[in-house]
Amino acid sequence: MSELKVYNSLSRQKEVFEPVTPGYVGMYVCGPTVSGESHLGHARPYVTFDVLYRYLTHLGYKVRYVRNITDAGHFEEEGRQAEDKISQKAVLEKLEPMELVQKYTNLFHWAMLQFNNIPPSIEPTATGHIVEQIEMIKKLIAEGYAYEKNGSVYFDVKNMQLITITEN
Repeated sequence: MSELKVYNSLSRQKEVFEPVTPGYVGMYVCGPTVSGESHLGHARPYVTFDVLYRYLTHLGYKVRYVRNITDAGHFEEEGRQAEDKISQKAVLEKLEPMELVQKYTNLFHWAMLQFNNIPPSIEPTATGHIVEQIEMIKKLIAEGYAYEKNGSVYFDVKNMQLITITEN
């Protein structure tokens, strides 16, 4: 296999890429929150990761590319009331929230096809994995990588290192 060098922001230098399991790469990309139409700025990370996926495959790696769809829009901002952007937009468009999610997921997929992006291997939805997310958060808190404050959970940056969460 050819050698791939990537910039490690922790060490602040280029390093030879070595997957955890030789020959296999897991690539998780945070996908869109589907509460409205995507624009060109939204496409940039997906085009970038498409190029990386293609290059890793070209190098001979078996790549599992996962890109989520955030289909629940509950966001909180300090000092403001929590708002569910998907529910608010659904009211404006006179749709059920999941109809709105499907509409904008379809439009996102169409946009990615216009860029000739390869679809991910797996595309889970946030609402389809709430139980798993809760369990992962509990594990991060129990292992000291995260903490709860005022009903929210934050990464403890003082304890952050390379975290690999494995299934039990």
